[in-house]
Amino acid sequence: MTHLSQESEPTEVLRDRIAAVLGRARDRSIRLTEAVDDDDLVRQHSPIMSPLVWDLAHVGNQEELWLVRDVGGRDPVRRDIDELYDAFKHPRKDRPALPLLGPVEARSYVATVRDKVFDLLDGFRFDGRRLVADGFAFGMIAQHEQQHDETMLATHQLRAGPPVLSAPPPPAAVVPVTGEVLIPAGPFVMGTSTDPWALDNERPGHLVDLPAYVLDAAPVTNAEYLAFVADGGYAEPRWWSGPGWRYRSAEGLSAPMHWQRDGGDWGYRRFGRFAPLVPDEPVVHVGYHEAEAYAAWAGKRLPTEAEWEKAARWDPVSGRSRRYPWGDEDPTPEHANLGQRHLAPAPVGAYPAGASPLGVHQLIGDVWEWTSSPFQGYPGFTAFPYREYSEVFFGSDHRVLRGGSFGTDPVACRGTFRNWDLPIRRQIFSGFRCARDARPDEVA
Repeated sequence: MTHLSQESEPTEVLRDRIAAVLGRARDRSIRLTEAVDDDDLVRQHSPIMSPLVWDLAHVGNQEELWLVRDVGGRDPVRRDIDELYDAFKHPRKDRPALPLLGPVEARSYVATVRDKVFDLLDGFRFDGRRLVADGFAFGMIAQHEQQHDETMLATHQLRAGPPVLSAPPPPAAVVPVTGEVLIPAGPFVMGTSTDPWALDNERPGHLVDLPAYVLDAAPVTNAEYLAFVADGGYAEPRWWSGPGWRYRSAEGLSAPMHWQRDGGDWGYRRFGRFAPLVPDEPVVHVGYHEAEAYAAWAGKRLPTEAEWEKAARWDPVSGRSRRYPWGDEDPTPEHANLGQRHLAPAPVGAYPAGASPLGVHQLIGDVWEWTSSPFQGYPGFTAFPYREYSEVFFGSDHRVLRGGSFGTDPVACRGTFRNWDLPIRRQIFSGFRCARDARPDEVA
């Protein structure tokens, strides 16, 4: 279905779409939490992650706060648990010690909240204040739940024990994709002022003028990254920034997270299963510092987020910015590896239908891509509907990631969507591609 970004959908169509995206998010939350027993649900599998049962009740609490109480004006379901599930009041490492809802209570709570939301949705009019126009608040909650579903998927990757998740393998490569793509100099519209479900940090749309640059046609693969490892890249400080080298040294890093040696070769442990590296699969679970070091070793750099977005959205024929590399239509399984349909990135060349007009592949899905840009608001940024979604994270501490991963749902992924994290984070489904300035002979 084409996503309408500049004119409102008919009310019944909008209601149906909201019900579908909320239902899809909840189905995924249920799959991720029912895949393990109650002991696994309440256990903390890593100090940087919440117990799965906290994520489950948290998405219900956010849904209650925004849709049941604010949008619907209904009585609270469980006001007594608001503080427990406030992500800013309790660091992840402290959450297991809180008097959290148990698995049975959490499931009952989120089901009760959802029933009230669907009751509210039936007959709801999307007019009046900005929060409900075009169903924004409902779309915000669907995106929030899917973001936590991806976080829960990352927790599954960190848990010990036998495999509990399964999915068919991603499609094989169907076209060769190598080399670089020249992105011509000139302006483009970055961000959006018209996409109804775009979040505050994606707004407003604004003109950005870039010099010509060159971008990798595909994300860096396992085989390419393995060459960096084999060349002693983790032992050579000249490739690393000062903070990156200090972090690498303190943590004793020698390869991406979840890589393990199998004799003389490297393999990868994914969701409880060990297998050899797939050479043409995008490398995943690398932090910003590792991506930056590889780029320096390769004689390149990481792209800025403006460079990434121009490559992903700019149409050289019309000169307009599109919603996705392939156009304005919502992603299909032919366009991109999204939505946890698979549990791995797809090999480079698996999605030719998702390529940009200039021939840049797999910008959407597979792996989040690190950019060199710190997370900041755009010119004219206004926090909406609350500062804690974006604004409190602005500054030099976080770097922006773009494009989504195999664990990102389409509702939370578009050419303008911005993710961010600390440069040391490797548990996320993160990879990268490289860029460089265009040479004079390339633009003459």
